[in-house]
Amino acid sequence: MNWKTILKSLKNNDMRRRILIVLGLVVVYRFLAHVPVPLAEPTQLREVINSVVSSTDFGGFLNLLSGGALASFSIVLVGLSPFITASIITQLLTKAIPKLEELHKDGESGRRKIQQWTRIISLPLAVVQSIAFIYILRQSVLAGNTSGGLGDTTLVEWIVAVGAMTAGSLLLMWLGEIMTEQGVGNGLSLLIFAGIISQLPQTLQTIGASLFDTSAGSLQVFNWFSLPLSPLSFWVVLAITSASLAVLYILVKINEAQRVVTINYAKRVQGNSNYGGVKSILPMKLIAAGVIPVIFAVAFLSLPAFIGQVLIATGSPSNVEIGNNLVTWFQTPNPGEFTGETWQAFIYPGLYFVLVIAFTYFYTGIVFNSNEIAENLQKQGGFVEGVRPGEQTEKFLSMTMNRLILFGSLVLGLIAVLPFIAEYLLYNLAGVQNSNLAVGGTGILIVVSVALEALRQINSRALMVTYDDYK
Repeated sequence: MNWKTILKSLKNNDMRRRILIVLGLVVVYRFLAHVPVPLAEPTQLREVINSVVSSTDFGGFLNLLSGGALASFSIVLVGLSPFITASIITQLLTKAIPKLEELHKDGESGRRKIQQWTRIISLPLAVVQSIAFIYILRQSVLAGNTSGGLGDTTLVEWIVAVGAMTAGSLLLMWLGEIMTEQGVGNGLSLLIFAGIISQLPQTLQTIGASLFDTSAGSLQVFNWFSLPLSPLSFWVVLAITSASLAVLYILVKINEAQRVVTINYAKRVQGNSNYGGVKSILPMKLIAAGVIPVIFAVAFLSLPAFIGQVLIATGSPSNVEIGNNLVTWFQTPNPGEFTGETWQAFIYPGLYFVLVIAFTYFYTGIVFNSNEIAENLQKQGGFVEGVRPGEQTEKFLSMTMNRLILFGSLVLGLIAVLPFIAEYLLYNLAGVQNSNLAVGGTGILIVVSVALEALRQINSRALMVTYDDYK
């Protein structure tokens, strides 16, 4: 990363405008996260929702991903989940239906049509999720005999609330697309990044409170200040900090790693001019999908627990039993549950690991089309040394990318489930319970990956706007 080039590019008006637009839209998003749904008295309702959200790990996890919008009962509490789900659906259909695959290969016009269908599918999904959120919260309030304005809602209030939440979700989708168009990062990832960053201090404070043992006295540091923790907790925190820095270092290296394929261009003579006869490179990233697999996996795993909450809210005995199983199986497990008798605790981490690998393969197949690259190289007279142009080049690129994905997806999956392993070790070795490392670890993983991707795109655009300075 060339920071001098990035700083120099800020002198360019277009570069400053793009970055300021993105920052301004992030501010707008954080403002919307504090606009309450017009359903009841905001202060009283916020207290009720906070008590409901804090009662389960699943609620805390959704609140982290929504940037605190769930606890505030904001109009954007549904977030980007409908758009993410719609994107997964359309991309699966693109691979399954030949006509859609042909449309995707048509170029920019075809991709625009598929993107428009994704937006259309997001609308009914946002409506369904808005109704489900209000229904779950209403039933939770009634079950706790708490007055929060949700227990006696009229049909008109339901329509207004669902309309506000649906509009908030579609507004976030629109903001994300505007941010993507600026070319300094993926808008969807940046909005999730901003939401997690806003809640990260509170999450880290919760993790620290579970590790710090205030009842065991304090640890004096250089006679300057004292830490409210026991010597055992001090070494635990030191180990966690060291391990976290090591994981972040590995994550940065994995994100930046790439295989460079040398491309040769045949020499051509047209009239009195010679063309080609030069070499270029084709960088193939180890994890071409970036952080998208982690975001997709988290969104996919949140769905069963969300359905379970809806079934529990119905009050039917059979539905409640199914809902309790879904919530138990598909939420971040307690480290004390990892025993041979409670196999359900392994469902969430195991599926998380598998889904990260699966979505890495799936999304890489979308962003890296070996057939299209091979065709373009053949048209431009380019070839890989020792490989025939056309079909052989396509097979070579596919084989090389599959090998990269195999290693990269396994490492990304291991990093994703590493917080669960850390929680288990802390529970069994240090007796630390409810450390919330799994929630915080996933958030930090997304934050680091999105930040690296955004910096990479900013650096690329900075090289473009400062190109004339190197002539």
